[in-house]
Order: sequence, then structure tokens, then C-alpha cells
Amino acid sequence: MTTINIHEAKTQLSKLVDQAVKGDSFVIAKAGKPLVKVTALDAPATPQRLGFMEGEISVPDDFNTMGDAELAALFGIED
Repeated sequence: MTTINIHEAKTQLSKLVDQAVKGDSFVIAKAGKPLVKVTALDAPATPQRLGFMEGEISVPDDFNTMGDAELAALFGIED
């Protein structure tokens, strides 16, 4: 594993991040003392898309008007 000085890491951050994403982890050190290890995350390759719960839940047809009567009563509003 490569050890990089903090100053060099600042100047070459983009390049170093690209290396880490490809699986080449590295250590950032200050005055020769290792501080942090940089490695790629195990993030999903493709983000989840809308609609992934289709068929799992149902929304009632009166969803937008649910509780109207109760709210009207709380605020003293009459139809």
C-alpha cells in the first residue's frame, strides 16, 4: 500500500481518488506518521430508481383528502 505525504495528497487529490476507486488504496501521512487510509466504498454500481417498491405498497384513492373532516373540526371550519 502506498503512503502519500499530506501536501502531495492535496495537490494530487483527483488522481489519488481515481486510483482508490480502481482498488488501489493508499495512506495519507503527515511528517511520516500515517493518519488515514483511503479506500473505495462498496457503493452500488447503479443508483436505485423511482418505482422500485411498485406493487409492495398501496395508496388509498382518498389519500389527498384523508382527515379533512377532523382538521375542519379542529379549526372550527364548517362546509
